[in-house]
Amino acid sequence: MSFKLITTDTESKARAGELKTAHGTIETPIFMPVGTVATVKAVHQHELEKDIEAQIILGNTYHLYLRPGLDTLQKAGGLHHFNGWHKPILTDSGGFQVYSLAHRRKITEEGVKFQSHIDGSRHLFTPENVMDMQRVIGADIIMAFDECTPYPCDYHYARKSLDMTHRWLKRCHTHFHNTKPLYGHEQFLFPIVQGSTYKDLRKKSAETIAKYDSVGNAIGGLSVGEPAEEMYEMTEIVCDILPQDKARYLMGVGTPVNILENIALGIDMFDCVMPTRNARHGLLFTSEGIIHIKNKKWENDFSPIDVNCPAPTSQYHTKAYLRHLFKAKEALAGQIASIHNLSFYLWLVKTARQHILAGTFAAWKKMMIPKLETKL
Repeated sequence: MSFKLITTDTESKARAGELKTAHGTIETPIFMPVGTVATVKAVHQHELEKDIEAQIILGNTYHLYLRPGLDTLQKAGGLHHFNGWHKPILTDSGGFQVYSLAHRRKITEEGVKFQSHIDGSRHLFTPENVMDMQRVIGADIIMAFDECTPYPCDYHYARKSLDMTHRWLKRCHTHFHNTKPLYGHEQFLFPIVQGSTYKDLRKKSAETIAKYDSVGNAIGGLSVGEPAEEMYEMTEIVCDILPQDKARYLMGVGTPVNILENIALGIDMFDCVMPTRNARHGLLFTSEGIIHIKNKKWENDFSPIDVNCPAPTSQYHTKAYLRHLFKAKEALAGQIASIHNLSFYLWLVKTARQHILAGTFAAWKKMMIPKLETKL
């Protein structure tokens, strides 16, 4: 695996690059559809590849560990063979699930003891066994085990959590380099910057993470309820410290506006469940603004969902038809909406990359932001 920085925008910190993996080259900036339990909800793999033009998808260690289970995944030859997606995969280590299962878990220096949300069974995640789990899953990029602190978070807790996350990272790094991939392709470990919304903690974490000299580094613990301005402030602080020649991944972000603003700050990789989750409720992101497709105003609108988004789903299905499907409670409604939203996100980052390469990103972003915020 290698990351090549091709160019940086002259009027912002936006970057265009290439991240090479055993399963293909990823052009950055990039958005990764979330395939939590070995599937991107309501979307078939051939649609991900051909219509949406996804270059990499994300899986989650916590969920895959519980279902279908590591034994099944190993027998299948890893997640690539299990779900039929043969391009790059990134796995989240489960740190965010630790955060979201506050009433079901106990954090200690050893790791995290938790109860399954499925059947209440008890489990233990440690920095070491999470590395083993991600080896079994077989993702190209695996994440260090960390604690994602809530927002708001008092300074004392954030500092203690950060120090433990750094100790866990050291254990992850040691165990990762003492083990080998299982399926004949390389895997790479990304450390995660934490520190809540405290500048000194974010600086300390970024400096610590940078010393590991990984191909890429992640920024976690944002998009957990803090104001967008604080997200951007923390991102900028961290990006100014992390190495220029390494990929930067902002975890769990976000809206189309969030993505453009963070690209401008130097982020290369994004993931978020928002495109598919919102799609299932009839909320569409388009190049002209946000559409609530269930509203009556779209009942007789026979124009395409979004003429600028190149996916067939976006250009050939009308707003009126999609509204009808939602009102009729047809399963196809969620599928069409999900494919559209993901296609739009991939179009957005691809177009951002084109403007970065052309030297016109800042002007294009200035034009796009008001549109993306508009409710149609």
